[in-house]
Amino acid sequence: MKVEFVEETSVRKALAFEIEAEVVMQEIEARAKEYARKVKIPGFRPGKIPPAVIKQRLHHEVMGDVAEALVNKLVFQEIEGRGLKPLAAPKVTDLKIDLDQPMTFRAVFETLPIVELPEYKGLKVTGRRPEARDEDIDAEIDRRREENARFDPVEGRSARRGDFVVVDLSWRPAKGKGGRDENALIEIGGEGNLEDMNKALEDMSVGDTKETDLVYPEDFSAKSVAGQTVHYVVTLKAIKAKVVPARDDEFAKDLEFDNLGALRDDIQKRLLAADERKAEREIRGALVEELTKRASFEVPEALIEQHMSARTENAARGLAMQGIDPTKIGVNWRDYRETQREDSVQAAKADILLDEIARQEGIETQDAELEAEVARLAERAKQPQEKLRARMEKDGDLSALRARIREEKTLDLLKANASIE
Repeated sequence: MKVEFVEETSVRKALAFEIEAEVVMQEIEARAKEYARKVKIPGFRPGKIPPAVIKQRLHHEVMGDVAEALVNKLVFQEIEGRGLKPLAAPKVTDLKIDLDQPMTFRAVFETLPIVELPEYKGLKVTGRRPEARDEDIDAEIDRRREENARFDPVEGRSARRGDFVVVDLSWRPAKGKGGRDENALIEIGGEGNLEDMNKALEDMSVGDTKETDLVYPEDFSAKSVAGQTVHYVVTLKAIKAKVVPARDDEFAKDLEFDNLGALRDDIQKRLLAADERKAEREIRGALVEELTKRASFEVPEALIEQHMSARTENAARGLAMQGIDPTKIGVNWRDYRETQREDSVQAAKADILLDEIARQEGIETQDAELEAEVARLAERAKQPQEKLRARMEKDGDLSALRARIREEKTLDLLKANASIE
C-alpha cells in the first residue's frame, strides 16, 4: 500500500491512498462469498451461488461494501499511526475501485494550526463602571406593580376601550383547524389586537354573544392564520377594570419590605449586581477581541461549522423556551446559520488562542473546581448533585464544563495582566 501525506494548507491535510489490486481482490472475493451465502437469485440454490455471479449481478453493492470496509480500516490505522488529530471525521474523495485494479482515494481532514501566540499580557481595553440608574429602578418597580395589579369587576355598563373582558370564544379559519378557548382575558385596544376585534368587543354586555369575521394581514405573526379570514363566535362573561397599585409604602409592604425606600434599595442592589456581571462579560469580550486582532492564522472550517451550528441551535432553543415553535415563524434557518459565519470565525479563532495560552501557562481545571461548579448548578436546578453529575457525564456536558472552567481561568489571567481604562 502506498500512502502520501499532503499538507494542502496550514490546517487542511490529505492522505492519498493506493491499495494494491491483489489486496482489493481478496476483499472482493471475501465479500462476494458472504453475499453468496445470504442472497437469493432465481436459478440458483441458496448458498450455492458462484462468486462470479455475485460480482456480476451485485457489482455495485459488493464494490461499495469493499470500499467502505477498506477506507474505514486503513484511514483509521494511518491517522493513528502518524499521530494525527483530525477535528472531524475525514472526508473521502476521488474514490476509484474496480476488479483487478488498484483502489485509490483521498482522505481529507483538518487539524489545528500551529499558532505563534501574540503578546497576550498587557492587553489594553476599555471598561465601564457598573450602575443602576434611577429610571431602571423605576421601571422595575412599575413592572412589579403591573405583576401585582388586580382586576375588579365592572357592573352596570357595557364594555369599552381600555376594559379587560373575560370571554369564551371559538374560531374557524378558512383553511386549517379551528379551536375554542374559555375564560380568555382580552384587553380591548390592547397591543397585538386586530382593530376589528376591538370594535367587535366594544359595547358588548355580560351574557352577549357576537359573531364576527377577522381578516389577518399576510405578515401576521401567527402563520397559521396569516392572510386568512377567521370566523369568531364570542360570548362575553365578565367586564373587569385593571387596577395597578400605587408606587408607595403600602405597595412595598405588600412585597414584604418596610417601605418604598427599602424596596428601591433592594432593586438597586440587584440591578447593580446584574450590571457588574454584564460589565465583566464586556471586558472579557474586549480582551478576546483585542487578542484575536493580534493573531493571524488560518481557522479550520470544522471549528467554524461547529460554532455556526451551536449559535443556530441556541437561537432555535431560545424561541422554544418562550413557547414559540422555531419551524413556524418563517425563518430560513439555513440562511440564519450562514449569517453567523463571521462571528463564528472569530469565536473559533479565540478558542484556539485561549487553548494555546492555557497550554503554555499550564492552566488546567482541578477536580475540586469542577465539583464545586456541578454543586452550584445542582443547587440552582434544585437537583441532587450526584444525579446531575451522572447525567452531565452521560451527555458529554461534564467535559464541556471542564473546558469552560479552564477557559474562564485563562481569561482571568488575561484580565489580571491587562491594562483596563
